[in-house]
Amino acid sequence: MIKEYSETHLQNLRIGIHKETIQLIKIQNEGRIHTILHFSTNIICFIILSGYSILGNKELVILNSWAQEFLYNLSDTIKAFSLLLLTDLCIGFHSPHGWELMIGFVYKDFGFTRCSISNIPL
Repeated sequence: MIKEYSETHLQNLRIGIHKETIQLIKIQNEGRIHTILHFSTNIICFIILSGYSILGNKELVILNSWAQEFLYNLSDTIKAFSLLLLTDLCIGFHSPHGWELMIGFVYKDFGFTRCSISNIPL
């Protein structure tokens, strides 16, 4: 009876380990697939934007004029506040947290969700 119980227990343990291993492999593959999809999406967007800049100058002129009109219609206070906010976010005069946000956003966009600024070797 002890021999039967131990074989059944070992069989169940092997099945459990096998199922857990398959689950871990699926999770790891899913992360890699997301990374590949993000990277390929960024490459496709870069190719499309490059094609528009080479072939679609007319559309870019319209977009440029719209952006200039939008920026010129803003009040001086909003322009100054936006400039201060942008420099503080990107350059991080007051704290390095702005850099962490920007680099984290780029990492997340490329699919590297678990990377953080503290893990980057200096």
